[in-house]
Amino acid sequence: MRFDDNELAARLKHEGIRAGEISAYRAWRVLLPGVFRGGNDRLHSVYMRDYVWQPDQPASGDVRTHGIYSFRDAVRSREEYSYNAHDRPLLFGSIKIWGEVVEHEAGYRSEFAKIVSLDYGDRELLEKFRKIYFAAANKKT
Repeated sequence: MRFDDNELAARLKHEGIRAGEISAYRAWRVLLPGVFRGGNDRLHSVYMRDYVWQPDQPASGDVRTHGIYSFRDAVRSREEYSYNAHDRPLLFGSIKIWGEVVEHEAGYRSEFAKIVSLDYGDRELLEKFRKIYFAAANKKT
């Protein structure tokens, strides 16, 4: 009998191990104004259609249902991310994850995450979203 990730996570006994932030990698979907209805200046989850990553707060999710998925190794392309919708741009970068974390073969599912960097993708979109997501951090320094 094969269990999906959620069933396996529910069966695991918590061992009481606590760790600090973990560095991980993921992609975000960009909705372009005028091209896609609902386009805006926010990054969106690739697979959870309605989930929007806000620049000034951590992403969050219940790891027993979905959580925030990320990879152990950097992902730089649609092919590596296994995303086939070629009409929507993706940006790739790193995050810090924390809270309850479930480790998977290729990465993690976490309770909280915050974008640390935007590293790969369309150059103009990278510039635009770096300004949006890191403007507050840049003003403090």
